[in-house]
Amino acid sequence: MSTTPITWFEFGTDRPDEVERFYGELFGWTFEQQGPSYRVTGAGGDTGIGGAIRTTDGDTASYATFYAEVADVAETCRRAEAAGGTVLVPMGTTPTGLTRAQLRDPAGNRVGVFAPPPGQG
Repeated sequence: MSTTPITWFEFGTDRPDEVERFYGELFGWTFEQQGPSYRVTGAGGDTGIGGAIRTTDGDTASYATFYAEVADVAETCRRAEAAGGTVLVPMGTTPTGLTRAQLRDPAGNRVGVFAPPPGQG
């Protein structure tokens, strides 16, 4: 059994109002604006995962990325490359201390990894 849960998702779109309306009508999700291009939802409440809509420009294709919570983002990136994947978005840290990166598996699928801020994991 794995100890690496999927705990976050992100939809990227240049039509965030439509995407928010769609998931609101479909699943009853509500979103809260956090900054100019990010809207966060608790999605599944106590039993599901949280997620967000990120506004993109018209030149960026829409996407869906699922994030696995890991203990060490740098080590996970190293292991992904050793297994034949690539690091699409290098490791970075948000102002709140969350560390994240995005990877591509050998078949071309995108997956995100993150570690919560120290003391919150």
